[in-house]
Amino acid sequence: MKDKLSICPRCGSDACYITPVNELKNNYYCFGCGYQTNDLMVEGEFDFESYEETLPELYKDLKSVDDQKRVWYPITINIQEKGTVFANGNNINNWNWSGAQLVEVSEEEKGKFKIPGTEEFYTHKTDIKTLKNFPQHDFIEALDYIGFFNEQ
Repeated sequence: MKDKLSICPRCGSDACYITPVNELKNNYYCFGCGYQTNDLMVEGEFDFESYEETLPELYKDLKSVDDQKRVWYPITINIQEKGTVFANGNNINNWNWSGAQLVEVSEEEKGKFKIPGTEEFYTHKTDIKTLKNFPQHDFIEALDYIGFFNEQ
C-alpha cells in the first residue's frame, strides 16, 4: 500500500494526497481545496453527530459531500515548531484560510505551556502577530507561509 497523488473528488485539483488506511479504505487530503475525508466518512454510514461535537461551527457549515457520499471537512494543519493553518471566519459566506507561525517559548514562559497528560512542556507557541489570511482558493499558499514545504 503506497501513498499517491490523485485528482480530488471534491474540487478536481490534482493535489489530492491519498493514504491507505487498509487494503480497502483510504484517507484523502486535498492541498488544492484544503479539505479532508476518508472512505469511512460516508453519509448514512458514519456517526457525524459524535464526530462534529468538537468541531468549530464554521467547519460544520463548510462540510461538503462528493459523488461517493463521502463528507469532506476543512483541514487544520499544526506543524510542530513551524505553525498552524486553519479555516477562519464568521460563516460560510465570510471565511478564509489563516496561517500563524510559531515562535520558541521563552525561558520565563516555559512553565506555562505544559503538554496535557504529560510532564513535558511545549517548546513553541503560536505568534498571533504573524497571523495572515489567505483567500479560500489559496490553502497551499497558507501552508507555504508556515513553512510546510521547507525541508527540516
